[in-house]
Amino acid sequence: MHKGDKEGTTGLRRAVKIVDNPKILADPVRREILRLLNIKPQTSTQLAERLNLSKSTVGHHLMVLRRMKLIKIKWAMPGPHGILEKYYEPVALVFIEDYKRIPEDLKKYFLSIHIERLRGMLSTLQLIGDMTSAFQAIRKTWEQTVKIPSDFDLLSELGNESLKYMTQIGQKYENMMTDLDAETLLTKIYSEALRAIISSGVWAKVFTSISEISTLLIKRNSDSGRGNCAHNV
Repeated sequence: MHKGDKEGTTGLRRAVKIVDNPKILADPVRREILRLLNIKPQTSTQLAERLNLSKSTVGHHLMVLRRMKLIKIKWAMPGPHGILEKYYEPVALVFIEDYKRIPEDLKKYFLSIHIERLRGMLSTLQLIGDMTSAFQAIRKTWEQTVKIPSDFDLLSELGNESLKYMTQIGQKYENMMTDLDAETLLTKIYSEALRAIISSGVWAKVFTSISEISTLLIKRNSDSGRGNCAHNV
């Protein structure tokens, strides 16, 4: 990451833009357009073909994204029929919705996106099962100080926390330039947000318990393995 470097000759790009109007990102087509344009600059015709949508539909979305200053024209050149084709590029690699500005009726939409992302990260780390076990282990202790609803969803609560922390972590990167690709940068930001979450409040207890449970499971499996070996001998 480089702070203050100018975009252009260095090949660096703006890392993050915090979106003040999250409603713009609540449209799956616009999110996909931003993703495709982050791979390489493309025209409305190319995007329409990739998305299997009409040029007018794609053109409308591009107009909205330009009006909100989320994309820009990278360059323009004559197309096959001599018509000037505009190639669009996002103004940043990663767009993060401002948590405080998300309308109430859209919070579930953004929450589901964060939950799926967290589910993927935690599954990769094989932590989801351990998280549930750890939470059950400390739930009685927690209930002494915090009233927990019967339908409490651990992953949803973690997703809700990530909504807040993603905005905070994203703001740190907003004025930085980077040579990372969008996916790597997004994973990095999620990882930082997750680290911030698990070091605070009850989440620190949950993840401390995860560590303890994992240690016990490893020891139990190790003891079981030695027992089987002794039996076989």
